[in-house]
Amino acid sequence: MVEGSEMSSSRDKILQRIDQALGNRTDSTDDVVERRYHQISELTAQEKVNLFQERVDEYKAATERVSEGELPGKLKKLCEEAGIKKLVLPPGIDENWLSELPKSMTFLHDEPQPLSKTQLNESDAVLTNCFLGVAQTGTIILNAGPGQGRRVLTLLPDIHICVIRQDQIVGILPEAIRKLDQTVSESGAPVTFISGPSATSDIELDRVEGVHGPRKLHVFIISES
Repeated sequence: MVEGSEMSSSRDKILQRIDQALGNRTDSTDDVVERRYHQISELTAQEKVNLFQERVDEYKAATERVSEGELPGKLKKLCEEAGIKKLVLPPGIDENWLSELPKSMTFLHDEPQPLSKTQLNESDAVLTNCFLGVAQTGTIILNAGPGQGRRVLTLLPDIHICVIRQDQIVGILPEAIRKLDQTVSESGAPVTFISGPSATSDIELDRVEGVHGPRKLHVFIISES
């Protein structure tokens, strides 16, 4: 049984940390937290890409390695095969990626006026880049930066097409958190962690996709080799 004084002490420490995080106090009476876990990956750049692709594939997402020059053609082929006619584009997306898409395609821009939920629901797909990828977990991280847009843009369309560059892939999660720390502190924007298409299981443990987000995820990895 935990004594009342011990519970009070733990509660006070939690409240102190919340105050410090909110900037309400600058003094710190807490003990320094020792971080003995692995914080830096020892994987080579190529090993990170290989592992990231392997883990993303395990989530039943699709991945393709492409060069910068190949991406527009690969994107065109994907849109043709998937029947994508209405494509959502966040502010700041690289327009060069769209160079080979047919002029008959409808591009839904989230500026200057934000797209409505109805427009997003009626779209076929959304194209974004990302902030980081984590090789160890196959996770894609969005931080609402240029080319990523509002969180809702990647939740309502049926297909999410995400482009990530090889140098954006870190080995393990602590590396990603360290890189996120500054951007989150500066912008205060929400961060989204994506591990494969949206999926859940019903009471019979049957996998159901697309319940809380895109039913399909296609990742283009711009690789140097």
